[in-house]
Amino acid sequence: MTTTAQTEETRATPAPPVPRAVGVWRAALRLPRAKIGLTLSILVVLTAIVGPLLAPHGATEFVDTPFSDPTANSWFGTDNLGRDVLTRFLHGGQTLLVLAVLATLLGVGLGSLLGMYAGYRRGWLDEVLMRFGDIALAFPQVVLALLFVSVVGPELWLLVLVVGGSHLPRVMRVVRAATLSVAERDFVKSAEAIGLSRVRILLGEILPNVTGTVLVELGLRLNYSIGLVAGLSFLGLGLQPPTADWGLMINENRIALTVQPWAVALPVIAIAVLTIGTNLVADGLARSVAGVDRGIEKAR
Repeated sequence: MTTTAQTEETRATPAPPVPRAVGVWRAALRLPRAKIGLTLSILVVLTAIVGPLLAPHGATEFVDTPFSDPTANSWFGTDNLGRDVLTRFLHGGQTLLVLAVLATLLGVGLGSLLGMYAGYRRGWLDEVLMRFGDIALAFPQVVLALLFVSVVGPELWLLVLVVGGSHLPRVMRVVRAATLSVAERDFVKSAEAIGLSRVRILLGEILPNVTGTVLVELGLRLNYSIGLVAGLSFLGLGLQPPTADWGLMINENRIALTVQPWAVALPVIAIAVLTIGTNLVADGLARSVAGVDRGIEKAR
């Protein structure tokens, strides 16, 4: 009898709720586009992480004459100074990815907190934050980045601050809109009625319900961060020679594109694949949050 009662009690006990972020990821990864995007992104990330260990030469080692054709010693030829293209490519992705990820986390994290607080608090603070955001949105991201980097110099910490700061008003506006719809629900009003603090309401009631929106913004902003950091390096405002960097490789070797295309093609392909991968993942997250494909599955 005891065993039967325990079994019935176990069956009656509901399973613990799945966190919103985990549920969104699970739903997104059921979509083919998200699986393909995640595979492409992981492939490029692994190339950037493991690449330096597999490089056949040193990143600054001269192996042949400039812009030489592929040989057994240099599979993809050499760059403008006679360095191995494959080696420079394998060494060139780490810093780009680290800077892009840090900038994305800074912009999305701070933008989400400010957007939630503005959408919940309302009043004059909401107006001030949104108006400052409007001013920042009037300037293209590249223009703002060029302004600060050209004044201070190509410092890595500045790249993170500038790229992350350029995401701030966009993320803040999107998360604020999501917060406005959540803040009027009954469970938030109940939390206010029992005297919970604003911080507990923001983190415990509102944040779990806007997590899907934040995840979508995270994927989108990572995509923009990769392009912006690579673009600044291409313009000479990112990493400086002789450091190996994909954006810098494109700038250094573009003058001989028709003679030795691999020095430009390899980093371009890597950045393009990573951009497509992150876009597909972000699109999968967006569909998961909106429930677009969920309705299709039910219809089937």
